[in-house]
Formats: sequence, C-alpha cells, structure tokens
Amino acid sequence: MRKVKVGVIGGAGYTGGELLRILVNHPNAEITFVHSNSNAGNPLYKVHTDLIGETDLLFTNQVSQDIDVLFLCVGHGDAKKFLDANPFNEGVKIIDLSQDHRLVANANGFIYGLAEMNHEQIKTANYIANPGCFATAIQLALLPLATANLLNDDIHINAITGSTGAGQGLSTSSHFSWRNNNISVYKAFEHQHLNEIGESLVSLQPNFKQEIDFIPQRGDFSRGIFASVYMKSDLSEEDAVKLYQEYYQDHPFTFVSATNIDLKQVVNTNKCLLYVKKHGNKLAIFSVIDNLLKGASGQAVQNMNLMFGLEETAGLKLKAVVF
Repeated sequence: MRKVKVGVIGGAGYTGGELLRILVNHPNAEITFVHSNSNAGNPLYKVHTDLIGETDLLFTNQVSQDIDVLFLCVGHGDAKKFLDANPFNEGVKIIDLSQDHRLVANANGFIYGLAEMNHEQIKTANYIANPGCFATAIQLALLPLATANLLNDDIHINAITGSTGAGQGLSTSSHFSWRNNNISVYKAFEHQHLNEIGESLVSLQPNFKQEIDFIPQRGDFSRGIFASVYMKSDLSEEDAVKLYQEYYQDHPFTFVSATNIDLKQVVNTNKCLLYVKKHGNKLAIFSVIDNLLKGASGQAVQNMNLMFGLEETAGLKLKAVVF
C-alpha cells in the first residue's frame, strides 16, 4: 500500500510535536510538509528536541495541495479561519484538532472523531473533528451507559489534567513556580467540553436530560487526565463491569481494568483505562488517558488510520513509562 501523504498546520505546539513523533515512525505515513510561520526554515528537531536523529525535515511557511490528509494543530478559532483562507482540494481529508467543528451547529460536514462511538462513520468521512481531551476521558467513561439507556440520574465528575493541557502559551497558572506542589479548580460547571459531551450523550440516549456537574482541576504534573465519574445506578457491579467489557471488546485502545488504575499506566500511549466500581447506590467509573495522545494527537492518527483503511493501531503501539 502506498503511503499516506500528510500535511501539518501548526506543527510547533504540543499537539503538533506529539503528532510528528507518531508520524515519523508510522509505517503508512509520509510527512510532506509541516507548517509554522515563526519557525520556517528550522529543522523540526530545533523545536521538538526529542526528534533529534529521527528526521531532517524543516518547517515551512508554504502550504502544498499534494497531500492526502491535513492535520490542523492550531488554536481554537484558528482552524476555521485557516480553512476559509486556504481552501483545499476535495480529495484532501482534514482532521481538525481544535474545537471549531466539534459541535453540530458548527460541524460543516465534519464528523465527530470519537472512534469508540462513531467508528463506522469515521471510516467513510472526509472531515474529522477530533474530540477534546477532557471530553474523551469523560465520554469513554459514559458511552456504555448511554448506549444502554442507563443514564437516569445527574452525573458528577471530578477530573484533573496536566500542565500540557493549557498549551505552550505562558500564563500565571502555567509557570513552574505556580504549578509545582499546587492544585486548583477552573471553569467549574462551565468547561467548554461539556457541550460536546452533552451532544454525544443525547445522540446515544435521546431522553437524557440530567445535569452534568463537572469540576475540572489543574494538576502539578505535565501530562495525563484522571477523571472520576459517578452517578446513582441500579446496576450491580458485576453487571456494570460486563456492560463495559462487552462495549469495548472490539476497540483496541480502551480497556476495562479488574484492579484500580493510575495515570502512569497510560502516559505516552493512546490507551484509555477504565475501572468500574459500585459504592452503595453509586456507580463510579474512573478513566485515565494521556491528554496529548488519546486526548489529541494519538486519537487524530487513530482517525487517520480508520479513514484510509489502515490497521487502526498502526503507529500507535506505544508503551507507557510507569517509572
């Protein structure tokens, strides 16, 4: 099979760097160009120093149409602006890692790229809106229940993310001296990922009208998301575990663990681990992902694999760094 020709817009950021780390070793991908106005002419490894010895490609400020797929690793609001200013040929597939096309009202032909929910639609899609990182971890904790029409009470979520979730731009809350040995809440009950989570749940369970109470937190680590999701449920623990195991049995990156989970099991991988536990009348689902991989660039490559009929796990057989 010929290699898929790839173009990357916004290749100098965190998600761009993770995408390149995957693609340079992907057996079915060939990077045609990596766009960055501020780094044009510089080798990729000058920005992403972990790529030293991996590739001699240079950043460019030029855009080529001679590609099969375009990844948009740009800020929220910038993907739509870029596509408006740079229309691509119909034959070029597009995977947008920003939030610009995730919601139904803004989709414009983009399919929501959560493979564990829209697996078959992604295979035939030309345009993919990659889910948000919090949204991915939380939805994977809820999809089996929504599909079985079993979300019948308010959903409560506490989720903590690493500093890379805020991107490379500096702010008061991203400096090491503030983040180190610290934790804080932000956007309580109003995080933007609630919108895509809500749309997904209603699409699977149309009668879902309950509240989703989400408390996002900033952690003092670099990468990963640990989400604790719970609600009232009549399911026994045994039935709940069986429901989750059956739902994810054909999905190669999401696993139901028989024992408690921790973040280091998934950092540096495209995996999601789930742990399902019953406490009285409450069902708790714990979900862990790497926010830059399963929550962004790894999931984007997973979508590319599906769109081009490749092995779903191609380029993504990555091992966690557990110590």
